[in-house]
Amino acid sequence: MTDAAQTKCATIAVIGAPNAGKSTLVNQLTGTKVSIVSPKVQTTRTRVVGIAMQGNAQIILIDTPGIFNASQNKKLEKAIVQNAWEGIEGVDGICIIVDAARPRHEETQLILKALQDRKSQPVFLVLNKTDKAKKEELIELTAQLNKAFDFDRTFMVSALSGDGTQDLLNMLMEIAPDGPFLYPEDQAGDMPEILLAAEITREKCFLKLKEELPYALTVETESWERFENGDLKLAQIILTSRESHKKIILGKGGAMIKSIGSAARQELQEILECTVHLNLFVKVRDNWMDKQEHFALWGLDPSA
Repeated sequence: MTDAAQTKCATIAVIGAPNAGKSTLVNQLTGTKVSIVSPKVQTTRTRVVGIAMQGNAQIILIDTPGIFNASQNKKLEKAIVQNAWEGIEGVDGICIIVDAARPRHEETQLILKALQDRKSQPVFLVLNKTDKAKKEELIELTAQLNKAFDFDRTFMVSALSGDGTQDLLNMLMEIAPDGPFLYPEDQAGDMPEILLAAEITREKCFLKLKEELPYALTVETESWERFENGDLKLAQIILTSRESHKKIILGKGGAMIKSIGSAARQELQEILECTVHLNLFVKVRDNWMDKQEHFALWGLDPSA
């Protein structure tokens, strides 16, 4: 461990509209996968911590769920958005991620308006996916957003390729206050492996299932067993609220669930660095999205 007297540590909230690339950026900055990603909005349901090391500085990145105008009659949506806002409390800096190719102006303006009265720390604008936007569009978008909010600095990055992300990490290191590291230097995230495993499988459901179905399901790890040779055996349940959804998840002859399981198993083996034996089951549970035990599992407040 580096001498605490010479170290710096900063906590940075990463916020933005759904599908802006927050999780991809956090994974890029930490150098490993700590948060699941998919092209669909609202993939992230709760705050996820990623830990990046830069010189003598530890940067703790809080990947928050996408902020949107949640429906007042949907408990899960309200709890997710509240969870995102709670992620900026007590941080040393805030990065607002905006998809430069699809800015989602309504949600972005909602965030900027809410931040006007909360700005007590540096706030950085991070334009993501700049490789997919024209130069003229980037210039116009940058001017528009900086007019709407007093950002401390603007960065243009591609979270997927890593282009421009080192400049951002260098800046975060500069604003980090002196202090001891809060996590071991070799730790990349704080999510327990048993929860990360469920999230990896949920990610594969998002990637392989079409339209709105992924939003109506969740994944729970039911059993987790380590063997003396290092192999891991786990059983997971994919919960959905309708029998018709169960049939889609299973697929013809079980083809879909086999595909989901194969993709999840492969990635889990890469992340956990061991042989993984994964068994997936699908269960129908009515109104699971309103059950308090699921909110607690994700650290969400059911009374939001």
